[in-house]
Amino acid sequence: MASVTSAPQRDPIDTSKPHPARVYDWLLGGKDNYAVDQEVGEKLPAEARANAARNRAFMHRSAAWLVRQGVDQFLDVGTGIPTAPNLHQIVQRITPTARIVYADNDPIVLRHAEALLVSSPEGATDYLHADVREPEAIIEQARKVLDFDRPIALSLIALMHFLRDEEDPYGITRTLVGALAQGSFLVLSHGTADQHPELREETEKAYRKGAIALRMRTRAEVEPFFEGLELVAPGLVPAAEWYQEQPAPAQERSGFYVGVARVR
Repeated sequence: MASVTSAPQRDPIDTSKPHPARVYDWLLGGKDNYAVDQEVGEKLPAEARANAARNRAFMHRSAAWLVRQGVDQFLDVGTGIPTAPNLHQIVQRITPTARIVYADNDPIVLRHAEALLVSSPEGATDYLHADVREPEAIIEQARKVLDFDRPIALSLIALMHFLRDEEDPYGITRTLVGALAQGSFLVLSHGTADQHPELREETEKAYRKGAIALRMRTRAEVEPFFEGLELVAPGLVPAAEWYQEQPAPAQERSGFYVGVARVR
């Protein structure tokens, strides 16, 4: 089963303005971006590409570990442009019956979702054209595919640093987590300059010039996203330090804090 919720007609692809999902696609070496996105990416520090790759590798490791713990439902908000292997490909290789719902607000992601986010025959994938700033709508639509009475892994990868403080990113996260059953998990990665303080100004300037909101946060500012949850080992750490299984990733500086936490 695979389905796609269509984007409203009022949301055409705007190639005149950069978009975080397309900039991230460029950083990962993808081709689904435009000149305006490339312009932002090229102004970022050279380390940005390596940080994007480390963040992506964390997603791969955490998804594989979760499905091996028996989690067979995933809600990936802010999925971005599909880059193989996608989350559903990772988890359905291990559990073919797994069900995955992707959500993003960029119409170009919708265009690619229909062709690329294809489930295994035994499982299901769905794509929602939705904005994280409307968490209740995401939950309502995701209920059509996912069973919220059973554990779900909520994935917020490289997303919340694009929400300003006044948009209440902590409250949005609590709303999404609050809908999950006991035994569910929050998987989150968040941009930071803690390990790259010398690159903060250059990074913020590049996004600001592209009119993309960016709010990198310190470790102390990322911790509240996990309030009331049980962080699994190794806790809240730089992206290259989170792993459960060998081989261990190379221990390098990272532009992301990451964590996986259990809903109690």
